[in-house]
Amino acid sequence: MYSRVTLVEIDPVRIEIEAAVARFKEEVVPELESKEGYEGAVVLATPEGRAMIVSLWATAEDAHAAAAFATGAVERFMTFFKAPPGREYYEVVYLDPPGVRVG
Repeated sequence: MYSRVTLVEIDPVRIEIEAAVARFKEEVVPELESKEGYEGAVVLATPEGRAMIVSLWATAEDAHAAAAFATGAVERFMTFFKAPPGREYYEVVYLDPPGVRVG
C-alpha cells in the first residue's frame, strides 16, 4: 500500500474547516473512488487550518497516476489556502485502523 500526502493550510477566514472538509467529501472523494487502486483517505486538521490529506493507493504507480487529478482538485480549492500545498509519497509500512491491518 502506498500513500500520497498533501499538506495544506486553509485560511479559516475564507472558509471554515468543516465547510472545506464537507466540500472535499462531496467533490473530491467521489472522483478519487473512481481512480484505479484508490483505497481510502484520511484528513487531519487543526483548528488553525493546517491540514494533511493522506490518500491510500494499492501501488506506487496508482498513487503517481492520480497526481494529475490531484493537481486539478487542489486548484479548485486554491482560493481557500494560505500557501500552495506540498506533496510527498510514502510507502505505508504499518497501518492499524479498526478492522484493517497492513505491514
